[in-house]
Amino acid sequence: MYDWRHMSARERQEALGARKAAGHPWHAPPHDTAGQGAYHVSAACYEHVPIIGSTVRRMAECEDELLATLGSVCDAVYAWCVLPNHYHVLVHIADLRALSAALGRLHGRTAFRWNGEDGRRGCHVWHRCTDRRIRSDRHFWATLNYVHHNPVHHGYAKGWEDWPFSSAGSFLRAVGRDKAATLWKAYPLLDYGRGWDEPGL
Repeated sequence: MYDWRHMSARERQEALGARKAAGHPWHAPPHDTAGQGAYHVSAACYEHVPIIGSTVRRMAECEDELLATLGSVCDAVYAWCVLPNHYHVLVHIADLRALSAALGRLHGRTAFRWNGEDGRRGCHVWHRCTDRRIRSDRHFWATLNYVHHNPVHHGYAKGWEDWPFSSAGSFLRAVGRDKAATLWKAYPLLDYGRGWDEPGL
């Protein structure tokens, strides 16, 4: 992934030209035009600043509003986690455009409110969403493991059930620890997601 902020003017023009010639959005990956099925969706705070995690109340507020938004446009919400500077969800949708629009409205509302609370009116809060269509059962279960393991990966918790802003606890209660352990071994993360949500990328 290139870093736009560190590109020269010539490199930026070349990148924009290539995206424009391919018919892609200028500053974002192309979106799946089919727009239905299972998707892994994530979004991060601008420059990975922990704006969501400024207070426990805000973390809970973000999780509640995110789930309400997903519930309004998704057929199913399989997994989620909200961290201090980003979130991940695994969902099934009938219309990717509707989900993108709903998340855009959520990001707009929360950015305005949080900037007001923080005395940062006009500052960037969110950096755009990414979505990845789930391609297979293996991809689905590896993604579910990735979402539930993300708080552990980033050092916020020692175990899945230790992070409160996640579906991991309810997942473990639903399937049992033995089944969850079997799925973890059968669908390991390996290098899955490497670099997706690291600061500076």
